[in-house]
Amino acid sequence: MSRKAVAVLYEAGNSAKEPRLLGCKENELGLRSFLESRGFKFVVLSDKEKLLDKELADTEILITTPFHPAYVTAERIQKSPKLKLCVTAGVGSDHIDLHAANKAKITVAEVTGSNVVSVAEHVVMQILALVRNYLPAYTQVIKGEWDVAAIAKDAFDLEGKVVGTVGVGRIGYRVLQRLKPFDCKELLYSDYQPLDPQREAAIGAKRVTFEELIKRCDVITVNCPLHDSTRDLFNKEVFDKMKKGMYLVNTARGAIVNRDALVEAVNSGIVRAYAGDVWYPQPAPKDHPWRTMPRHGMTPHYSGTTLDAQKRYADGTKDIIQRYLDGVPQKKEDLIVENGEFINKSYVQPGKV
Repeated sequence: MSRKAVAVLYEAGNSAKEPRLLGCKENELGLRSFLESRGFKFVVLSDKEKLLDKELADTEILITTPFHPAYVTAERIQKSPKLKLCVTAGVGSDHIDLHAANKAKITVAEVTGSNVVSVAEHVVMQILALVRNYLPAYTQVIKGEWDVAAIAKDAFDLEGKVVGTVGVGRIGYRVLQRLKPFDCKELLYSDYQPLDPQREAAIGAKRVTFEELIKRCDVITVNCPLHDSTRDLFNKEVFDKMKKGMYLVNTARGAIVNRDALVEAVNSGIVRAYAGDVWYPQPAPKDHPWRTMPRHGMTPHYSGTTLDAQKRYADGTKDIIQRYLDGVPQKKEDLIVENGEFINKSYVQPGKV
């Protein structure tokens, strides 16, 4: 076997006994027999540093995930002369230096759509958990306490609130779609391009500027890619313009929200509560301040990796690799970069969303 594929996946331990947990190191996305039948040596790692660096020099196909991201830097790409295909098993390829990949003519693809339902449901769950003050109420119960007033003083209805999404792609649109039955006062979105009028009317949403969105919304959900223009998008200057007491949910990428500015905004009450499941870096260190700041509903990054989503992105990863090996064109919606060009323009939008 002269060709090699490497996958970087999280270790699951006893949880790997669930065979549908395909996205872990032990279950290998179900790819081993397929890749070995095509003449590949298949190496599966959880180590994102020394072991990965050791394997990269003769790797042709690299498989990574957003849930346990191996950061494919320009330096690593330079040291990987045989690398031809980077596959993100999931959605979101910001852990790869896409400019360096273009320069090296490496194809970067992801399984578009594989997690959209899973993440949209997670967003709605976290919005409701924050607005209804669910987590402190649950904590009371497990502590053996009973203080209804302490919970009710910070509990609200979602009905009648102004809710907005930054980014209205496959996930952002589904979030608004699921929020429509809650009879929110307004559903707003900010994006570099408007929705088709029919799709916009179907969910009763209105496009506004980013500046207007942050000033008007009671609840904001972040559903845009991470790139140069969205990194630290939510910074101190932005928080200072927000409606005091708003809620923020971020299941996109941790680096879109400035770590320390968020802690300050939560402590000051500008952000009444924050939730999400994305961090930077990942896994989040034990001393990450979002773990201990008040009024948060953070989870590990699992919103897009339900068992249903894992089946979709495992199948999609196999399809991308099979197309590559058979010389069949990739689905355009799965391509991020190819032949030195950005195919997915959402990763290179100038200015703020």
